Amino acid sequence: MPELPEVETTVRGLRPVLEGQRLTRVEARRADLRRAIPPDLRQRLTGATVTQLGRRAKYGLIGTDRGDTLIFHLGMSGRWRIDPGEIGKHDHLLLETEAGHVLALNDPRRFGSLDLVPTATVEDLPAFRALGPEPLGPALTVAYLSGKLDGRIAPIKLLLLDQRVVAGLGNIYVCEALNLARIDPRKPGGGISTPALKRLVAAIPDVLDAAIEAGGSTLRDYARPDGELGYFSKQFRVYGREGKQCPYDKGIIQRQVDGGRSTFWCPKCQR
Repeated sequence: MPELPEVETTVRGLRPVLEGQRLTRVEARRADLRRAIPPDLRQRLTGATVTQLGRRAKYGLIGTDRGDTLIFHLGMSGRWRIDPGEIGKHDHLLLETEAGHVLALNDPRRFGSLDLVPTATVEDLPAFRALGPEPLGPALTVAYLSGKLDGRIAPIKLLLLDQRVVAGLGNIYVCEALNLARIDPRKPGGGISTPALKRLVAAIPDVLDAAIEAGGSTLRDYARPDGELGYFSKQFRVYGREGKQCPYDKGIIQRQVDGGRSTFWCPKCQR
């Protein structure tokens, strides 16, 4: 599933061809993805100018001069394609700009979503209202995380995956950040020391920034809007490396499956 770095990479890839451009054609090629596509999408977006692109957690935001924001979620297999050679059966939304660029939202499994809401109400959406701070923003501090984890007995990995604690973190990057911070993913959140929390607060943006710089991780279907693959998977410290050596201390990386998710960690350095 595309995680925060993949969505951020997508937004950055779309910005040069969308921002400041008027949409001359908007075509929803089916009525729904994971849920119904707004039936008035074409009417509200055709002729609008894209004023800004952004991201909140794992959602991409495309704002327009008409006071509406198109919110997209890539689901399990979604990606945007810029100027595709031909339109395929899994290209479910087409946007054409005045400059002649065509953008296609491709989603073979159709687990993604599209919403069009007044820009002023974006943060009031149920999906956004309970979100924690952005992991790449200034609100993720040691004091904040310490307060959120105080007294919690759930494993630190599960707590970091809770979008109410930190917005946008997913399984891959939590495993990587916990290894970089040398914290056992199974340790109760309330038992993490202040020095370890300092390492964690530094490790989370470091891992995410490195992943964004590498274009995200290519797992199954993900690719950037320009068609290039993300290469952060070549830099994984622990994820998907069961039985191999940890980059810290040559400990052997372990794997554990809980609730369908795999956890990878080094028992030698992550305590």
